[in-house]
Amino acid sequence: MLRPIRLFGDPVLKTPAEPVRDFDLELRNLVRDLNETMLDAPGVGLAAPQIGVSLRVFTFHVGDEEGESGHLINPVLALDGEEEEDEEGCLSLPGIQFLTPRAPRVVAKGFDMHGEPITIEGTELLARCVQHETDHLDGILFIDRMSKKERKLAMKAIREAEWYGAPVPEIRVSPHSTQRIS
Repeated sequence: MLRPIRLFGDPVLKTPAEPVRDFDLELRNLVRDLNETMLDAPGVGLAAPQIGVSLRVFTFHVGDEEGESGHLINPVLALDGEEEEDEEGCLSLPGIQFLTPRAPRVVAKGFDMHGEPITIEGTELLARCVQHETDHLDGILFIDRMSKKERKLAMKAIREAEWYGAPVPEIRVSPHSTQRIS
């Protein structure tokens, strides 16, 4: 099911997401909805907070080769290499693109929707995407990574965007428990 994408200014985008504890049908539906919404947008990645669900889940699609699309739950990243700047955008800030520093290589460990451990190793666009989406799970937007000068230009572009100031939708509480019940 396609879900509306939350835009800059929505508090859910600046709130760290909760870890996934239940690998159930609700989670598999969330992954499916994230993927469908991401591809429809179109985008190369989408994190659960961007559709108003504060859980540590994201999907990605940077190409058609093995390992260039999928999802990751509860990611932990290891970054490698000196940061490089490249243009970056975000579905929650439509039409806004600016140079953003990121590590050129990433190893991301986490889980799939069935609770199986997975590792994603990536460079270039995949590395940038994994870092960007993990930032969303930590309540960080790509503009938070920019230099002060670039951020000032980005904020000006945001204030001039036609979508800026749109009403913020109600935040839905996650259907997943955040406490283990014994």
